[in-house]
Amino acid sequence: MTGSGHLTPLPPGPIPRGWDLLTQERPRPGRLRDRPWAWRLAVATVCFGAFMGQLDASIVTLTYQPLGTEFHAGPAAVEWVSLAYLLALVALLVPAGRFSDGHGRKLMYLYGFAVFTAASAACGLAPGLAALVAFRVVQALGAALMQANSVALVTTSAPPGRMRSALGMQAAGQAIGLALGPTVGGALVATVGWRWVFLVNVPVGVFALLAGHFLLPRTRQRCGGSGVDGYSVLLLAAASAAALLALSVGSGLGLPLWTAAVLLAAAVAAGRAFVRRQSGRAEPLLDLSLLRPGGIAPGLFSGLCGYLILFGPLVLVPVELGRRGESALFAGLVLTALPLGFALAATLAERLLPSGWDDGVRSRLGMAGCVAALALMAVLPATAPVLPLPLGLLGLSLGVFTPANNTLVMRAVPPSAAGTGGGMVNMGRGVGTALGVAAVTLTLHLVPGPDGTRAAVLVLLGFALAALASCVGPRLRPRIRPRLRPRIRPRRDRGRGPGPSRLPGARTGPT
Repeated sequence: MTGSGHLTPLPPGPIPRGWDLLTQERPRPGRLRDRPWAWRLAVATVCFGAFMGQLDASIVTLTYQPLGTEFHAGPAAVEWVSLAYLLALVALLVPAGRFSDGHGRKLMYLYGFAVFTAASAACGLAPGLAALVAFRVVQALGAALMQANSVALVTTSAPPGRMRSALGMQAAGQAIGLALGPTVGGALVATVGWRWVFLVNVPVGVFALLAGHFLLPRTRQRCGGSGVDGYSVLLLAAASAAALLALSVGSGLGLPLWTAAVLLAAAVAAGRAFVRRQSGRAEPLLDLSLLRPGGIAPGLFSGLCGYLILFGPLVLVPVELGRRGESALFAGLVLTALPLGFALAATLAERLLPSGWDDGVRSRLGMAGCVAALALMAVLPATAPVLPLPLGLLGLSLGVFTPANNTLVMRAVPPSAAGTGGGMVNMGRGVGTALGVAAVTLTLHLVPGPDGTRAAVLVLLGFALAALASCVGPRLRPRIRPRLRPRIRPRRDRGRGPGPSRLPGARTGPT
């Protein structure tokens, strides 16, 4: 690895020992690395992180009532248990991916698991609400290191022809965690208490940490550089935090509505300053050329809409069924149709769909199914016997769309910037999750009663149509050249004869 941003393949080396275990990536055992199914073990290990992340996202909301009772806090204060985690996570995903591209994705992924697991134990032992919120921020740091590298580890571990299948396995792990969250969370809160909602992460994290140490591959190519620009990180954090806080104003955060306009203005100002900062740096935190026409911006937008559509019903359905007198447990069982369909499609679509359908066709098909499912929800009665049909169709469609969409995005990102690309994908997921919750909650607030449910579904349908329009746009170009690679101009021949750089097949610069 060089300081000028050159891409350096990692040569084989001795197994690190002592202090090197904390600073270097351990290679997989040779007898395992050479097996044709070794990539499956690596992807399965990453699925532990995907499972834990979505389990945590869907389980923590069930602790709000016992937290408020134990710590004598109101809903606006308790909401910061989730909000602080989400704000820190979204702000740190891209910096964590950029840092991992230079220092090793496996190493940073394992550090993320260790921090997440230790912070989960601290959350379970928190003496007060303020301490719990602080530990959740630390937990978000570990989650950012995990999530920024999860997609990158999957795409660099799997053979080129199996990338979509591998990403489908990861999406299935996320869906299983999402599906089990309400059931597991409800059982834990009702039996052993809210603290075990966090402590349950500890044994899973320890097992996954040990498995990743032996089963994950080392980083093949790294993007060199002097490090992550702290000022760029602060600007990105300010922009994302202000935008998410503005969205949360409409979802019961407890701030005056005029603060939403102020926060949005601050988000725009910080975002513009971030863009100017990146444009003027030789080693930017985020390569803006990836977002230009023909880049990954349409894929990121449609992926954001996919997670918005996924999490919107998770808020809407319990509210509607509760209004009809159904219990929270029954509402959770009805909702299971959505993540269950997601997991089934993400796992089986590779085998059931025609092999000739490329990722563009699959993403369009999946999002068209989302449009159809939400249209059904808009015209059918929102009753418990009817809802599983459109929810199941929505889950199946998202299970087809998400792996194909992620594959399109990651194939358009150079391998050396896979961590940055994975961070951007997961940042889109986080923003989509927050926007889905905020959009549904704000709609229900503005349109009370039964009409609010239909209005919320129509809002989700509008985002699905926008995502479908994005899917039918220009195709992503694979392997976009990163800005981190310096341009090398060929030397002009000044009569000295053909030098080495002019010989056929000669290199014009280091690789």
